[in-house]
Amino acid sequence: MASFKDADPTLGFLTRKDADVMLPRPTRVKNKTPAPVQITAEQILREARERQEAEIRPPKQKITDPTEDQIRRVRGNVRDWIKYAQWEESHKDFERARSVWERALEVDHRNLTLWCNYAEAE
Repeated sequence: MASFKDADPTLGFLTRKDADVMLPRPTRVKNKTPAPVQITAEQILREARERQEAEIRPPKQKITDPTEDQIRRVRGNVRDWIKYAQWEESHKDFERARSVWERALEVDHRNLTLWCNYAEAE
């Protein structure tokens, strides 16, 4: 941008050169005669409401896993974490099992049994 001295008073702080580059060009209306059928603002709003997609609502049914619920209730019980991780491994879902092991270690990172089982699983 140019200095304050170069600014055009009708354009605020922009110079004519800045305004040509930054501001959109005004469109010219070719046909200024009124349309045969006039549309009101109410019609526009009504049509917009009709075309609006239905609101997405979350399902009312909650899917829960009893094992995860037990773990959430008693977070400090390492035995439940181990059982859950081993169950995931038995179903060949190793990514999920790794996630369970890592969450268990966040709860109790000093538990030697937990570390040994995690190392075995890896």
